[in-house]
Amino acid sequence: MATRSTIMDTNSFRADRAEALPAPIAQLVERRASVLGPSYRLFYRTPVHLVRGQGAHLFDADGARYLDVYNNVASVGHCHPRVVRAVAEQAAQLNTHTRYLHERVVAYSEDLLSTLPPAIDRVMFLCTGSEANDLAVRVAEHATGGTGVVVSAEAYHGNTALTSLLSPALGTAQRLGAQVRTVPAPDPYRSGVPAAELGTWFADRVAEAIADLERHGVKLAAFVADSIFSSDGVFPDPPGYLARAIEVVHRAGGVFVADEVQPGFARTGEEFWGFARHGVVPDIVTTGKPMGNGVPISALAARAEVLAPFGESIPYFNTFGGNPVSIAAAQAVLDVIREEDLQARTAVTGRLFLDAITEVTAQRSCVGDVRGTGLYIGVEVVDDEGRPDSATALDLVEGLRDRHVLTSVCGPGGNVLKVRPPLVFDAADVEWFATALDSTLDDVAVGRGPDGRR
Repeated sequence: MATRSTIMDTNSFRADRAEALPAPIAQLVERRASVLGPSYRLFYRTPVHLVRGQGAHLFDADGARYLDVYNNVASVGHCHPRVVRAVAEQAAQLNTHTRYLHERVVAYSEDLLSTLPPAIDRVMFLCTGSEANDLAVRVAEHATGGTGVVVSAEAYHGNTALTSLLSPALGTAQRLGAQVRTVPAPDPYRSGVPAAELGTWFADRVAEAIADLERHGVKLAAFVADSIFSSDGVFPDPPGYLARAIEVVHRAGGVFVADEVQPGFARTGEEFWGFARHGVVPDIVTTGKPMGNGVPISALAARAEVLAPFGESIPYFNTFGGNPVSIAAAQAVLDVIREEDLQARTAVTGRLFLDAITEVTAQRSCVGDVRGTGLYIGVEVVDDEGRPDSATALDLVEGLRDRHVLTSVCGPGGNVLKVRPPLVFDAADVEWFATALDSTLDDVAVGRGPDGRR
């Protein structure tokens, strides 16, 4: 049976194209295939062999420079010297776990919690966002006595056994849990719901999902959401629309888990945390990739009263979660965001970026919508009848790759360009992307590549 995946196979290299690759790349691809499992897909029809990164730029084995508009992991820029130095210095001193006292771990915990609402006053450290969301659901179950979870229709919350059950974006081959219900993304473009009514409309969908759980004898534990619905196609606006849905969740006895792996750490520009744009205070907040600029670290922060039922009964331990080396990286990331004023910079550059993309795509029939906040933008690619056009979206991704601009797609149709560069993106990078997108759109419109061949 054919399967669909919006985040794993969208622009993967196919083995039958290996003969067309330059000999050194083809040989490395062959060696890789002989030792790595088949689930490890390579991006792009022609793979990119990257060897170095700096800021928002990446360099391949031949020294060619690429613009990274995909990688939110290196949030403060690839190989930021402040982060590299912090990791090296701590690695030269000690690396162990959180069952020993360590000043740096406590100090970072205090610093991280200071960025969150006062009601969120406890934190636990892990290695990945998947682990953080896995733990969040377990904490929610203990806090509420429920087991039901509501997520959006194309959510991605992780790849553990538990979180993959909450991740429809993994594709039709991935089953969802029997106690999981999905709700449509708050998509004003496709739903036709006016912005002023989106909050009520979405809250009603969440209420329907909870009611269906209850009809099957399942009590709600949690609503888990990324506040810009990045895997669903990027839907950040209007600010505040999530608030009514959270009220519905709380009335049903559930907790709100804000998955901040994508919208957190100044990504939206307007707020440090994505949920803050909606005027809500979550019960649990999870973070991941951008927290350590690529060094494996994640966190679960929660209200003390929500965390207590789990923490007082389960002696949770994660050997590498919150180790001093990873904590050093995370502290350096917070320091860089503040010292380089990256939140304000993201807001300014994000507006410039959104305007540039909007201008380039304004007269393009294959672009139905451009939306985003800060440095997270979605470009909806459609056919002549306004339907999702994944084939053209992937042609755009490949055309951009040929112009040394790296990005990917998201959304239920795999037709939304997902644009999320490191926070150090600047005006020159915006111009590079806009120029590359403009010429790629020209080529796709007439069915030819950047080398002029059809």
